[in-house]
Amino acid sequence: MATDVITLITQDHRVVEGIFDKLKKGQGDQKALVSELHALLIAHARAEEDRVYPGIDAHHSVEEHKEAEVLLDSLVRAQPGTAEFAKALDDLIESINHHVEEEETKLLPELKKVSDAKELERLGKAFQQRRAEELQALGGSSGGPGEPTKAELYEQAQQADIPGRSQMGKEELAQALREAKS
Repeated sequence: MATDVITLITQDHRVVEGIFDKLKKGQGDQKALVSELHALLIAHARAEEDRVYPGIDAHHSVEEHKEAEVLLDSLVRAQPGTAEFAKALDDLIESINHHVEEEETKLLPELKKVSDAKELERLGKAFQQRRAEELQALGGSSGGPGEPTKAELYEQAQQADIPGRSQMGKEELAQALREAKS
């Protein structure tokens, strides 16, 4: 399994796009998907800002993260199925898609140019660790006592390199992880 920072960041981008797709289509539990999206985006942004961005010129990306957080808060407050929800979702998708495009076409290629493979792996481990800490802090109260959140299960599935994990629900992730351990 690849653990370099560029691969990890782009994997998160694809997961976010999958959640956006489900939200746009009205699939699944919309509130749960918004909660998952919230946890993932915040954890991803914090990990980038704390572990990846300090070594590169990423002021613009930090500003985009702040804008996305404001839009994300609007989505969290909106009621699924309302015009307010649809507008908040569209605004967030537009903001995140713009950020992802810039990051994947400018920032990450620049990082790859100035870093060797060892450094990309080191940054990947630091990014993963910070992201996991943030996911745990954000998702700690959403499950029952001792029960992992979907975001935590996804993180474990990512570390176990379970295929198709971005399309799985919480129970499917738990089952795939149990099967991978046996």
